[in-house]
Amino acid sequence: MTSDLSAPLQGSTTTAGRGSSPRPPFGVSAVSVLAVLIALFSLVPLGYVVYMTVATGWDTAVGLIFRPRVAELLLNTLLLMAATVPLCLVLGVAGAWLVERTTLRGRKIWAVLLAAPLAIPAFVNSYGWVSAVPSMGGLGSGVLIATLSYFPLVYIPAAASLSRLDPAIEQSAAALGLGAWRTFFRVVLPQLRIAMTGGALLVGLHLLAEYGAFAMIRFDTFTTAIMTQYQSTFNGAAGNMLASVLVFFCLLLLLAEVRSRGSARYARIGSGAQARALRLPLHGYQVPAQAFLLVLTALAVGLPLYFVVRWIVAGGAGVWAADEFLPALLSTLGYGLAGAVATTVVAFPMAYLAVRHPGWFSKSLELSNYITSSLPGIVVGLAFVTVSIRVVPGLYQTAGVLVAAYVLLFLPRALVNLRTGLAQAPKELDEAAQALGKPPLLAFIRVTLRLTAPAAAGGAALVFLAITNELTATLLLSPNGTRTLATEFWSKSSEIDYAGAAPYALLMILLSAPMTYLLFQQSKKVAGQ
Repeated sequence: MTSDLSAPLQGSTTTAGRGSSPRPPFGVSAVSVLAVLIALFSLVPLGYVVYMTVATGWDTAVGLIFRPRVAELLLNTLLLMAATVPLCLVLGVAGAWLVERTTLRGRKIWAVLLAAPLAIPAFVNSYGWVSAVPSMGGLGSGVLIATLSYFPLVYIPAAASLSRLDPAIEQSAAALGLGAWRTFFRVVLPQLRIAMTGGALLVGLHLLAEYGAFAMIRFDTFTTAIMTQYQSTFNGAAGNMLASVLVFFCLLLLLAEVRSRGSARYARIGSGAQARALRLPLHGYQVPAQAFLLVLTALAVGLPLYFVVRWIVAGGAGVWAADEFLPALLSTLGYGLAGAVATTVVAFPMAYLAVRHPGWFSKSLELSNYITSSLPGIVVGLAFVTVSIRVVPGLYQTAGVLVAAYVLLFLPRALVNLRTGLAQAPKELDEAAQALGKPPLLAFIRVTLRLTAPAAAGGAALVFLAITNELTATLLLSPNGTRTLATEFWSKSSEIDYAGAAPYALLMILLSAPMTYLLFQQSKKVAGQ
């Protein structure tokens, strides 16, 4: 990087050096400063946990952490993850293999249906199951609901990896005498390592962060215990120490995922044409495969949808009172749009540095955002509650604080998409515009920004989806009197008014469905590149 990159363009005769990056709209130094400020801001929740742990005092912290209640929560969490993560891996990889590598009938339909559970929030899934079996509760129920809600987090990346996996390696294994099953376990499965570890990480983080689904079935986790402590003592030391343990587990998951990737390479050398995948004939297994997928999607999608519709019918026209659900819908749309736009704008400086000026500096800034986004919403919410009350009391329970929390929670969703879009926007076009006399800002808007717009829109859509279904941070930070679909659903379902909660559940599903389909299509598009 040369020192004159941030200097203003002197005239049309000045050209960007061959192989250099175009001048950013506000100069490298200004973009770097913005990225650093964003990174520092994103570390507020982690700083809050460290500060509260230190402020509590060593003796008090040890007493609050090493007690029977924490041991109980720890056991619940470990058992939940030990059962749910492997089940999600098995279901996700099996579904991806059936869709991408076999002669499964109707595989294009199954490909979409297996991703559909992501359109149903986990707490709505729990609501459907409690409606079906009111006595549900405990570890087994938690594993069932979590598995049905989160296995698509493994299925989507596994299917994308299989779709771009060169079948030549499978053909070579077959030529060496390996059967179909030995080829799968010895050749194909190792190629899915990154997709599986990434999916397992997402499932684990969701398990640590989930509140509504487990609270509804009375299964205690760290998140439900923190919320209970907060509601009873408002930011008490016990709740803060539980939050510190929860953050510790999140960081352990991140470290474990990085180490589990290994150093093996999974890319081909060269860009030769990829052979067409040979699909394994199912023959007599066609019916069992269809039955397996039918039961899985019926339990994950059909059952919750059935009970949502059933409660709506039971409630009659009265549950659609516009003065109740319309404000919640408008508020959800407003916060979703504001959060999506804010998150996309905030992600731009970091994405620009990562693509145009890669190095340890930009990677470190990115890492800070990924660490924060891995923290549960309840920890981010508690951090903003504490900071806003102690530092800027006037901001407590304002829309700005809630949107800021959304930005930190979902920044990577926009960042990943923006990086892809910027990487596909040739910097030479920007250089040419600047060489023709266009100021860096105007060249950026007319060239780079226009080429990046589709990726930015995709990232904003994914952020919107996440905000629509977010519950814990919204419960903690939303201004008094604010209604969203998620909080109204939670309020009514907590009062056992399942008919009143049903319209909010249906609206969340209808808003989430197009975004889930976009996520699925985007994963397939990236896989084909």
